[in-house]
Amino acid sequence: MNTNQRENIALITGASNGIGLELTRKLLSEGWQVVALNRSDFPADDMRIQKAINSGWLRIYKIADLADYASLRRTLEEIKGKERPIDILFNNAGGSFHELSYSKQGREKHYELMTVVPYIILMELKELLKNGGLKTVVNTSSSALNYVKEFNIETLERPKTFRKLLGPYATSKLALSLWTQAIASQLAKEGIKIRSVDPGGNNTLKKGKKSGLPIVVKLLMKLFFSPPTHGANQLYEGALGEHCNETGVFLLKGQVADLKFKDQARNVLDRINAIYRHEFLGERA
Repeated sequence: MNTNQRENIALITGASNGIGLELTRKLLSEGWQVVALNRSDFPADDMRIQKAINSGWLRIYKIADLADYASLRRTLEEIKGKERPIDILFNNAGGSFHELSYSKQGREKHYELMTVVPYIILMELKELLKNGGLKTVVNTSSSALNYVKEFNIETLERPKTFRKLLGPYATSKLALSLWTQAIASQLAKEGIKIRSVDPGGNNTLKKGKKSGLPIVVKLLMKLFFSPPTHGANQLYEGALGEHCNETGVFLLKGQVADLKFKDQARNVLDRINAIYRHEFLGERA
């Protein structure tokens, strides 16, 4: 795909660390403008990043907690007030938490941050996407979804048990890919394509930060996992590569893969749409 006909603009959530940071670097190196929705700062010693910030080629919108609707609402309004077109939305922010925790809205934190919030961001920025040329959404998913044994909406919101990586994290990523599939035909009517992409195994461990990964996975990550540039390339290819004309698909190792519990896709979409309308927008039931 030729993306050089005009200045392309990508919005990336979680753009200042790990895979998101490498994706930001890659896009900037190819002449893209990047709109970053971050909790943390970009590296101060990265001269290319700092030059892009100073030139306005990299525009930063800070938010303390993406899963806090009051803060999210304010930040998205700021973006809508200052930005015009967005060619690609990368819903990339997320993480695996080390214990069971809940958002300010009372839902399990993985589910809120990695299933519901990407939908809210998409809905709120949809008009900016429609102003763009590529009109593409990439949701960062995970191959961990293949290990989900049971799936229902009630346990997504308030799990009865907690397991690192293969518990709420995996089910939230599965729910993300399911609503991605369910909404595709609706978005296609507005010219928008959407895909969920597994970025593969990447060594994104941070020193001093509590991890939601089992000890054996952390060891394997240090020894064998690829650097975050690998994940950035997977997301980039998921947006602009050979499957760029497909919508609703889940890409695993660059190929379309099947999803478990597909019969639940519409239920997930209906539930998060209700959360968006009633809790985020404040509509009455």
